[in-house]
Amino acid sequence: MRRSRLAAYMTSLLLAVGATLTGAATAQASGQAVATGYVALGDSYSSGVGAGSYLSSSGDCKRSTRAYPYLWATANAPSSFDFTACSGARTGDVLASQMGPLGAGTGLVSVSVGGNDAGFADVMTTCVLQSDSACVSRINTAKAYVDSTLPGQLDKVYSAISAKAPAAHVVVLGYPRFYQLGGTCPGLSQAKRSAINNAADYLNTAIAKRVADHGFTFGDVRSAFTGHELCSGSAWLHSLNLLNVGESYHPRAAGQSGGYLPVFRNAA
Repeated sequence: MRRSRLAAYMTSLLLAVGATLTGAATAQASGQAVATGYVALGDSYSSGVGAGSYLSSSGDCKRSTRAYPYLWATANAPSSFDFTACSGARTGDVLASQMGPLGAGTGLVSVSVGGNDAGFADVMTTCVLQSDSACVSRINTAKAYVDSTLPGQLDKVYSAISAKAPAAHVVVLGYPRFYQLGGTCPGLSQAKRSAINNAADYLNTAIAKRVADHGFTFGDVRSAFTGHELCSGSAWLHSLNLLNVGESYHPRAAGQSGGYLPVFRNAA
């Protein structure tokens, strides 16, 4: 009799444990299944400025159907896709107006931000219109900002993403080098081109450091754009466009599909 009771007890215990483990596994699988939405945050390099085919609903944010987030979402059909990247966005703009869609169901996030904080537009304007020394001086000012202030601003963005979308895999995209060096390049000296490329490297290094510290993935696009810089003869970037200044120094559609998309796809 005692053996029968013991056997019955052990059977009940094993069934209970099995049910608990099965339930936990089911809950875990369910949680993983839910976190499959994709949210694309960031600045003009993520919204697709320069690629054309802008969504009319995006207004001045100029979100393009040829931008890497839209291309990836079309090819991979995530459970949801929220495209909030916006032309001109700085870290504060991402925090203030782009993070609404993030949540427990977000499984993937992409973001590029930091260039506008560091004064990208003003750097390029100075380097195109003024002397070599003025260009280098403005770049040094941008580098000082990258050293002193940008890391803290990036930390705020990255921490907010983690807090709002704890299950998400986060890919932070960097920026390409702008110019091919050597040979001739109308309008810009070798010194300016070299200084601008060095500034891009400096910014990417700073971003990559913060990305690593937050446990995110850095998508380095510089190698993808090699051979397709300005003055290469096969540029994936717009040079100065006086008819549409806002597209100047942004990726063309080929830069999004041939440069940013493969890097993001491999990192996602």
